Amino acid sequence: MILTTTIGAYPKPDFLNLPDWFNDERGTDAEYPTAKWEQAKLQMGKEYEAQIKIATEKIIKDQIECGIDIVTDGEVRRENYIHYHCRHLSGIDFEKLTKKTARTGNYDCWLPTITNKVEFNGSFLNKEYEFNQSISKNPIKVTIPGPLTITDTIADEFYNDHKMLGVDLGEAINKEIKSLVNSGCKYIQVDEPLFARKSKEAIEYGIDNLERCFHGVADCEKITHICCGYPDKIDADDYPKAPLISYFEIADALEKSLIDTISIEDAHRHNDLKLLELYKSKKIIFGLIKVASSEVEEIDVIRDRLLSCLNHIDKERLIAAPDCGLGYLSRDMAMLKLKNLSKAAKSI
Repeated sequence: MILTTTIGAYPKPDFLNLPDWFNDERGTDAEYPTAKWEQAKLQMGKEYEAQIKIATEKIIKDQIECGIDIVTDGEVRRENYIHYHCRHLSGIDFEKLTKKTARTGNYDCWLPTITNKVEFNGSFLNKEYEFNQSISKNPIKVTIPGPLTITDTIADEFYNDHKMLGVDLGEAINKEIKSLVNSGCKYIQVDEPLFARKSKEAIEYGIDNLERCFHGVADCEKITHICCGYPDKIDADDYPKAPLISYFEIADALEKSLIDTISIEDAHRHNDLKLLELYKSKKIIFGLIKVASSEVEEIDVIRDRLLSCLNHIDKERLIAAPDCGLGYLSRDMAMLKLKNLSKAAKSI
C-alpha cells in the first residue's frame, strides 16, 4: 500500500478567527506580523488555548477520516509558518520591522529583524506534539521552516552573511528537533522552498545547513519539503513559480545528504518523472493534489499519475500527498481532495 501524508497547513475552522498568511496577512504593511496576531490572541483571552485545542482535534480527525496515514496539526497555531518559529528564537526583534523584497523579487513585505546572534530559546514544538499525538491514533508529523527559507523571509541587520546566519539557524533548529525526538516524534519535516528558487545557494551551503538541523538525530524520519511557490489567491494561474529544472539541479546533493525523504510538487505542473530515478535511496513524497485550485482531482487521474511514478521508483519509497499546504481551500474541498488522494493510493 502506498502511504499518504499531508504537507502542513490545513484550513482553520471558522470559529478560530485569527489572521494568517492565507487570508492575506502577508506582512504588506508595517503592522504585521506583530500587532494583528497579538491583538487577535489578546481578544480571545483565556479562550485562546482552549479554542486552539478544539481546532487541532478537528483538523487531525478530518485527515484521519480522509484516510491520511501520517497527519499534521494543520499548523493551526501559526499566523505565518516561518515567523511563528522565529518568535521562539532569541536575536530576532518583532517590534522592529524592516521592509524587504522576498522570494527572489516576488513581493515586498515588512519583516521582523535580526538584531543579534540567533540562538535557541527553549523548546516549544515538543509540547504541541505531545498534545497532538495524544489525540491522534495516527502518527503526527511536525513541520519546521528551514534555515535558507527563514533567511529569505526575515530582515538581517546583524550577520550580513546568509551562510553563517543559516549555520546558527540550523543549530537552533537542531536543538528543537532533538527535543521533539525525545518526546517521541517519528516524523519531522524541515521545509526549504527556497531550494527551488536558489538552487545554487542550496548546493553551496543550504543543504549543509539543512543537515545541520538533523545533526546527531536518530530514530526519526528526516524529511524536507521543497515547493515551487504559492499564488496569492485560489484559482490563480499566472503567478511566479520556481523553475522546474531546480529539482534536477539539487537532486544529486540531496541524494548524498542524510535526509531520508524528499517532498516535491507535481500536481500544479508535472515533472519529468526521470527525476525520480535520480533518487536511489530516498523516499519521495509526491504532490498529487493542487493546493490552490478549486478543481477536485478525480481518483482515476491521481491513480494514473501514481502508476506512472512506479515506472521510475519502487512502491515502498513512494508516498502520496498534496503539493503543499491546504490553507487556501475550504474544509469541504480539502476533505474531498484528500479522500480522493487516499482512495487512489490505497487502490494500487
